[in-house]
Amino acid sequence: MSEPRRGAPRSEAARQAILQATAHLFQTRGYENLSIEGIAAEAGVGKQTIYRWWPAKSALVAECLLEGRLLPGRLSLPDTGDLKQDLIDWVQQIFAVMREPTGRSLVNSLIAAATANEEIGARLRDSLGGAESVIDRLRSGIQTGHLASDAPVVELSEALVGALLLKALGGGSTEPEDAARLVEALLRV
Repeated sequence: MSEPRRGAPRSEAARQAILQATAHLFQTRGYENLSIEGIAAEAGVGKQTIYRWWPAKSALVAECLLEGRLLPGRLSLPDTGDLKQDLIDWVQQIFAVMREPTGRSLVNSLIAAATANEEIGARLRDSLGGAESVIDRLRSGIQTGHLASDAPVVELSEALVGALLLKALGGGSTEPEDAARLVEALLRV
């Protein structure tokens, strides 16, 4: 049984204001120039309110992304019926985000938040490679005959997301054909 939370009750209005301020400041100033002080000022709350709910700015940015406040709809995996092309298009979307000025900062903040906070890591994993996205799309690929019926969908999902994370961490450039090569290598199982 978990211990009751201490401190003042969490205000949903304050939470929404903090997330909105974080998303706005991230998009206008970038991750490097984002500060808890600036977020607090824009949201009209005290810094301690933010720190009570989020351990760091990376956790705030991660929650904004997971709630669709950053890059809304841009990271969703399509399902047009063509598994290979859908995966290529999705990887190209992610590569395009990583090429944007704030994109690499966004990815790095997500990685930092995921490593610093197990719950954020689990939510991020579930949103990027979990049952609601890549795994489900791979399973639908089995149903349509694009993948073998015994394809290891969990492992394929982990390999794809892992490759994207390695690309982000390595800071290497991406070319349009990189997405196709990555997906083709993955689907050769």
